[in-house]
Amino acid sequence: MVNSLELQGETFPQLLLQRLEHDAARSAMREKAYGIWQTWTLGQLCEESFALAAGLADLGFARNDTLVIIGDNRPRLYGSMIAAQALGGVPVPAYQDSVAEEIQYVVDHAEARFIIAENQEQVDKALEIREQCPRVERVIYCDPKGLRKYDPRVVMDIETVMARGRELLKADPDKINAEIQKGKSSDTSIILYTSGTTGRPKGVVLSHENLLVTARNTNEFDGITADEEVLAYLPMAWVGDNVFSFAMGLVAGFCVNCPESTNTVAQDLREIGPTFYFAPPRVFESVLTSVMIRMKDAGRLKRSLFDHFMKVAKKTGVALMDGQSVPTWDRFHYWLGELLVYGPLKNTLGLSRVRVAYTAGEAIGPEIFEFYRSLGINLKQLYGQTEATVFITMQPDGVVRSESVGTPPPGVEVRIEENGEVVYRSPGVFKEYFKNPEATAETKTSDNWVHTGDAGYFDDEGHLRIIDRAKDVGKLNDSSMFAPKFLENKLKFFPEIKEVVTFGDQRDFVTAFINIDLDAVGNWAERNNVAYASYQELAAHPEVYALVQECIEQVNQSLAQDSHLSSSQIRRFLILHKELDPDDGELTRTRKVRRRIINERYGDLIEALFDGRKNCFISTEVMFEDGRQGQIEADLEIRDAAVSEEHSRAAA
Repeated sequence: MVNSLELQGETFPQLLLQRLEHDAARSAMREKAYGIWQTWTLGQLCEESFALAAGLADLGFARNDTLVIIGDNRPRLYGSMIAAQALGGVPVPAYQDSVAEEIQYVVDHAEARFIIAENQEQVDKALEIREQCPRVERVIYCDPKGLRKYDPRVVMDIETVMARGRELLKADPDKINAEIQKGKSSDTSIILYTSGTTGRPKGVVLSHENLLVTARNTNEFDGITADEEVLAYLPMAWVGDNVFSFAMGLVAGFCVNCPESTNTVAQDLREIGPTFYFAPPRVFESVLTSVMIRMKDAGRLKRSLFDHFMKVAKKTGVALMDGQSVPTWDRFHYWLGELLVYGPLKNTLGLSRVRVAYTAGEAIGPEIFEFYRSLGINLKQLYGQTEATVFITMQPDGVVRSESVGTPPPGVEVRIEENGEVVYRSPGVFKEYFKNPEATAETKTSDNWVHTGDAGYFDDEGHLRIIDRAKDVGKLNDSSMFAPKFLENKLKFFPEIKEVVTFGDQRDFVTAFINIDLDAVGNWAERNNVAYASYQELAAHPEVYALVQECIEQVNQSLAQDSHLSSSQIRRFLILHKELDPDDGELTRTRKVRRRIINERYGDLIEALFDGRKNCFISTEVMFEDGRQGQIEADLEIRDAAVSEEHSRAAA
């Protein structure tokens, strides 16, 4: 195995050519298909990728062309990225669950002539938008199922394209190598479209240097080696997957595993047993919810053991993770918990072998974060964004804090502006927003400092604390701070609550929309003989309202202890009649709340929360899974929540 630090290729294809000389037989990727894990060695991955590159070149794909890629995590789709880069082209992954209109924007804006689609579902989206995207010449598919009767002049099998490429390479064996050698570190490596929380997505242009330097620095920071196992299950269009699976994997040389489907991720995670793991907070929240549901269904003895040893873990586990001194009796008690509870639980979750785990994308609730660390999982937070090639701050081992996001890693500078905004400069700073010089100039200064749009500060330990999006942090009418995301994360710790939107800026008090978690609350309803026929009916049930109210009032008691946020206790709330949905434009594809859309769509509900009404009628347009649109109507109950008596003392 060659040391990754010895590889000095300026682009990913150049790095792969160097690695091939030493590691051609090493496992590079696995994919689970029909229940069986199938392996691509580095040699096989490169052979297919370069054959595809030659086939694309034969079809007219040229340097600086863009290649839109749509599908789940698949070795051949990662290979498509390598193929485009080998020719000096630019891969542009799109979110696989995007509707056709969202795909159309990316394809049109990126000026793509070629699309590689995983299967019939993605091919159909590509064909649906062809009239609006006349540049598109070819749609290439990987999975042939259901695609026999499509126009072969437009729709092609990837096997056919690779076969053309192999024929071309027989006549000109050095064609792809010659193209690869023309590459420079400053060349565009990829364009990633942002989630678009405030408007149309922007295409973030990242260079090979951005990704390669970031990957090398991160691997060194956390001791990531070729021996890691990683499960690639996050969208390929998200910068997190491109850094943690693609860039760090190719630099370090570890094996990247692709799950069979989104529905089998949990099972595949257990089978692989990753050593290096990354997930956004919503995944950790979802896993914790499923754990709590199972424990509520468990027998009395198992439930008692779980509750007892989780108290032990809360007291001792985090201290042990941080290398602090712990009394012998507490160590023994924790060891017993590891034997009876923590070990079996981590094994069930597929996290037994995790050496380093990261979460990022948005803030994670401190309670959720400490739950995993108390189990002995080395979960750490990082702070970053697409424009930084992820990393702005990281948490070194031994100084991990639930309320902060660490310190700048080597090569990264961070400062706080007078208005509290976090700005940074690093080797990962993006080149530009594609075809958007105005937005680039607004975000990045001439000397490469980038405005994050986040409000934060450095604490006494020198660790960065992020309060919220700067534009979202507001003030109540009593001039106290209102930080919506902080409140929402505290509520999402409860397994019964899936999503929250809070309101309070320039108001007298704070209110909230709640989405219940259908799995957790449905399980609760079954155990308590509460009958329901739909999400809407369950959400409106008086006992469900009481359940949610209890969660809110627990959060209010916690907020009462915080002198900065005691005024932000939630006084009124309602449970929405539908789940907030990316297909309805209410969430981004990475499940971030689009607050502007919520304010516009549910304005009357928001006003009802503040004007004292006990009920409010709402009619909402929704998109069904088959593409049809419809209306959901409901007369929603609005309830008051108790405010802690300690509020006045904390605020005084």
